[in-house]
Amino acid sequence: MLKLIGDGVLAIFNRADAKEAADAALQARRRLAENLSLLNERRCGLGLATTSIYLGLHFGEVFYGNIGSDERLDFTVIGPAVNEVCRIAASCRTLGRSLLVSENFRALLADRDAEYLADVGTFQLKGVRNPRRLYAPKIELSSCQCSSEKGPAVT
Repeated sequence: MLKLIGDGVLAIFNRADAKEAADAALQARRRLAENLSLLNERRCGLGLATTSIYLGLHFGEVFYGNIGSDERLDFTVIGPAVNEVCRIAASCRTLGRSLLVSENFRALLADRDAEYLADVGTFQLKGVRNPRRLYAPKIELSSCQCSSEKGPAVT
């Protein structure tokens, strides 16, 4: 399920088992990064602008459905977890990371995936009562870097 929020997308991975949902989200992130890398390589070769992404992954309870009135009905997602994941994603820019995951999300991962993430500290996220421990990849996935002769990089 997807929901557009500002210039981003909120994706929900709803599975009967929370560990399966976390694995599906991590696999989707890997696929997105691979596809973006291929797109940027192609655009680099053509001298066109490239782009980057940043992503927050979190586990929590949300409510979703059609909310509104007869005049305006909108499919939306609400709940504290929505605010948290948006704040986690926004922290990517501050911390210079393309991916940040919450402690809640990391706890659901298989050992091989959890070991791939390093503790980057505990942060007070805007609008979130308690500080949250965040994790990022030990090794960032590579991205195409164009020289200024071929075209600008857009973030």
